[in-house]
Amino acid sequence: MPITQLQVAHAVTPTGVVDDAVITIADGRIAAVAPGGQGADGGATAGLWAVPGFVDTHSHGAVGIAFGNPDVEANRRAIAYHLTQGTTTIFASTVTEPIEKLEAQLRVLRGLHAAGELGGIHLEGPFLAPEKKGAHDLALLRDPDAESVERLIAAGGPALKMITLAPERQFGEEATRRFVEAGVKVAFGHSDADEVTCAQQIEWGATIATHLFSAMRSIHHREPGPVPVLLVDERVMVELICDGVHHAPVIAAMAIEAAGPGRVALVTDAMSATGHGDGRYILGELEVDVEDGTARLVTADGSQGAIAGSTLTMAKAFEFVVQQVGVSIPDAAAMAATTPAAFHGLDEVGRLAPGLFADICLVDDDGVLHGVIRRGEWAVTPAV
Repeated sequence: MPITQLQVAHAVTPTGVVDDAVITIADGRIAAVAPGGQGADGGATAGLWAVPGFVDTHSHGAVGIAFGNPDVEANRRAIAYHLTQGTTTIFASTVTEPIEKLEAQLRVLRGLHAAGELGGIHLEGPFLAPEKKGAHDLALLRDPDAESVERLIAAGGPALKMITLAPERQFGEEATRRFVEAGVKVAFGHSDADEVTCAQQIEWGATIATHLFSAMRSIHHREPGPVPVLLVDERVMVELICDGVHHAPVIAAMAIEAAGPGRVALVTDAMSATGHGDGRYILGELEVDVEDGTARLVTADGSQGAIAGSTLTMAKAFEFVVQQVGVSIPDAAAMAATTPAAFHGLDEVGRLAPGLFADICLVDDDGVLHGVIRRGEWAVTPAV
């Protein structure tokens, strides 16, 4: 049943917080956000915050399904799970595979994008550095030669929105420039490059940092590495995986203070175990063990392998930055929706404003998710 009006305690809009707000919805879009709900009985939503529906631009799957699975309905189940966690716009991220397998995955995902079910596709690999491969198959990493680049651009078409690319690989500059020319956002990541090469890639057109701090050189006071460059360059949006595993809350706080909420995007990097529980899974061509919600590669000698994505949801990331990092609800809303939407050119989502899709998350003062609306219809109804 379509929603026509929603009363909330606070609505986060591009012009500021509207208290005692009434959100009017028509034909799946926001018609107005205005004060006027004071004293009215808004039911289960009356004491909550309305924030833009979450925009997750880095997610590999959920409920036992990896995005790019040849079964289209399986991909839909993963999308549906993330929707219950507040993600009203999602990018399907792939991992390093042979080019022909990536082409097949792109064809499947491209159809879901055309149907409006995916916001886009993110290729994480195969043009990554061996030294910072993380949970990617070393044997499948390769240079971004012209033929491979063109094949991926052709297969992805308008659905291909982003690619993570290590600039130090042979043809790194040519590939970065070509993807940008094709309308694909290039992200620095899974790279062993220093600050100089990182800065060069930004000049070539890179505008995103894939999961800041992870799979890149650490900060050292004499060898700064890429992190300071990425944090201070106004052209760059930095991804943060705020799950308490990838980095400590104080590190997230430092990054948010340095870049500002207008250049930080909360992402999940969720793999197929998300919403499915502990156990053994396949990520690309590699085995992953998930224990207590933390995913790590299976190693031949039984030692602890590299972190392999996460089992995070956007609902938990939002809650984490509010409760553990001390971020305000409006700033958390910016990082969970407005900033990634803006950097990726998604002009119909990410803000509570007239004319945009009525994609809305309802959270309490602690950042806990209570309700989800997508295109003006309930996906998760708040409890009374």
